[in-house]
Amino acid sequence: MVKFSKELEAQLIPEWKDAFVNYWQLKKLVKRIKLSQTPNPPPPSPVAAFISSLAGKFRRLPSDHHLSQVKKKKKNDSFEDGDPNEHHETELSQFFSEEDEVKIFFETLNEELEKVNEFYGSRESEFMERGDSLREQLGILLEFKRILEDRRRKISPSASFSRSSSTFSPRHSSFSENTESNATSAEVSETDEAIAALEKHGVTFINAAVRGKTKKGNKPMMALRVHIPATTPSRTISAVMGMLWEDLINNPKKDVSGDSISRKKIQWAEKMIRGAFVELYKGLGLLKTFSWLNMKAFVKILKKFDKVANQKASASYLQGVKKSAFISSDKVVRLMDEVESIFTKHFANDDRKKAMKYLRPQQPKDSHMTTFFVGLFTGCFVSLFIVYATLAHLSGVFSGPNEVSYMDVVYPVFSMFALLSLHMFMYGCNLFTWKQARINYNFIFEFQSSTALKYRDAFLICTTTMTAVVGALVIHLILGLSGFSPVQVDYIPGLLLLIFVVLLICPFDMFYRPTRYYFLRVFRNTVFSPFYKVLLVDSFLADQLTSQITLLRLMESAICYFTAGSFGMRRGEICKSGTLYWELAYLSSFLPYYWRAMQCARRWFDDNDLDHLANLGKYASAMVAAGARLTYSRQDTHFWFIIVLVTSFVATIYQLYWDFAKDWGILNPKSRNPWLRDELILKSKGIYYLSIVLNVILRVAWVESVLQLHKLHIRNVESKMLDFLLASLEVIRRGHWNFYRLENEQLNNVGKYRAVKTVPLPFLDADSDG
Repeated sequence: MVKFSKELEAQLIPEWKDAFVNYWQLKKLVKRIKLSQTPNPPPPSPVAAFISSLAGKFRRLPSDHHLSQVKKKKKNDSFEDGDPNEHHETELSQFFSEEDEVKIFFETLNEELEKVNEFYGSRESEFMERGDSLREQLGILLEFKRILEDRRRKISPSASFSRSSSTFSPRHSSFSENTESNATSAEVSETDEAIAALEKHGVTFINAAVRGKTKKGNKPMMALRVHIPATTPSRTISAVMGMLWEDLINNPKKDVSGDSISRKKIQWAEKMIRGAFVELYKGLGLLKTFSWLNMKAFVKILKKFDKVANQKASASYLQGVKKSAFISSDKVVRLMDEVESIFTKHFANDDRKKAMKYLRPQQPKDSHMTTFFVGLFTGCFVSLFIVYATLAHLSGVFSGPNEVSYMDVVYPVFSMFALLSLHMFMYGCNLFTWKQARINYNFIFEFQSSTALKYRDAFLICTTTMTAVVGALVIHLILGLSGFSPVQVDYIPGLLLLIFVVLLICPFDMFYRPTRYYFLRVFRNTVFSPFYKVLLVDSFLADQLTSQITLLRLMESAICYFTAGSFGMRRGEICKSGTLYWELAYLSSFLPYYWRAMQCARRWFDDNDLDHLANLGKYASAMVAAGARLTYSRQDTHFWFIIVLVTSFVATIYQLYWDFAKDWGILNPKSRNPWLRDELILKSKGIYYLSIVLNVILRVAWVESVLQLHKLHIRNVESKMLDFLLASLEVIRRGHWNFYRLENEQLNNVGKYRAVKTVPLPFLDADSDG
């Protein structure tokens, strides 16, 4: 049977951990009571009397107040309307003057009960307010949809639409004067009807030019706008041009031609409101879990107290606990039922089963078959690698005249897949360690829990890829030694690359399609960084790409090799030393840093936070250092050697500072954990210090590549293997960095009790700061 302390730790909401009852502290106090007991314990009647009197106070309280009459000896105000400056002698001191440990236990228990009630009350009020806002937003949305539907039925398609089918406005060029006037009057009457309907929701509309003026001397009215976040290129460009935010309905009596209701905006508004309802329901479910877990903790700890103190009086205390707000209030349950009803009716076409798929997504169960295949493919990979190493050694492909041609064909493709598989393996390790440390990575990355990749899936992808890659290596080597044409055999790496691309974009629901398509969307957002709103998952992927510059260079070489061969061009001139080669080398070295820098610029534009500009400077310095190293590889001079050392040193110091101070949130000299941070998820502080040293060592691995260029003269195979080793170390460093980056983000969420995503609402007052 699992101990309740472990059950509580496994089920509590990580972001609300500090608001839960401190069950472990109370257990220690119960243990202290047990240790302080004498062989002949005092009679239990004083304890029972105190508990009974305390329960009596609970019974006299209204259900929505919590523990209002329990006074504590130390500074504390009452739960109701007591003066916070008053100090009271407590009933506790009267009954437990000789039982200090019991007194401390009940004082602490009362403090924990107060903490739970206060947090529950604040969250409940927040969700109630959010529910009220969503009801109003839904009412406005339904009115607009009704207006659009009525207009669609009344006005013929030729009169209602022009080139843009999503915007409803009269087109005067298509009508005679008489028809035009009739359409205009109909338009005006329909808009007046919309205004009258929306006034039920406290909303009226005025022309942007006369906003703030009154109508017939009455008080100023509120204008409305549709708040659609600038998350896509078209909406971003519109925002920059000042055209994104506009009145949804202008006063038709002032300017009929400006009256426009956009169907596309209404669709986006509906999507936003639906997402807000889903998040509200999720938050209500978490609050419900918070309630019953804390109640269970109180029951368990009081049972322990009864057993240790040999008392039977805790039932009276529990009666009072049950009257507390976090247990007695039914507002959360009623609001959950209301959300289910609203969502089923308006967003699921009265299909409750469909609605529950959104509101309560099913968690996929872990399959033992996944673990089996991970083990199977791991064994296949090891066996095939041994076979390949033996054949390569016996055939001498890494020495002699065939060395250069073999490495030109094999090295780019297979090294690229090896680095990709290593990165996937490190990501699988990240998923495993995040899960063990209770880091809510699905919430941080905004993954769908029903389709998010698990660590076993990541390991399966990694082992399957490497088995296929090493298998292709063996086949390529065997066919080459069997006398097949080198031209035909050399298409095997290209075929492997083509299969990978086809699987990545495969439209069929197989091979983790939700994950593949989500990756493609995030990669698209990264490539077009300035035009898409930057989320944490976007910047996270861009950071991964900055550690895979070698992979991009290898991809460039592979594509160049196979493309040049297909067109009969000289591969050596184009893919090794030509002008195009160096231009592509600079491009692939700069692109990841450029994408990340553009994300920083976009975040600065959105948030107006100078830290993002400082972060942009870090990636700019990395671009300068990368460009200097590439130039030095072309011009091996003392001058460029000094430039490389200076630029790389500056970029490395910049990156290390940002890693530790910003991304990991450590290096705080005033922290209670020296030079770390106050809150740590891992129990051992030594792991953090070791990680700091490891990150520094792996960050300065570029020194080896510079020394290789400057002094060492090694063979082609050894040079490429050294490049691959350095690239692998950078991938390992990135995987190591990932854990602490998300740990810091998790602690930020815990500090703000942020367990539910806040979805922006579409309909706002035009004068608000939306």
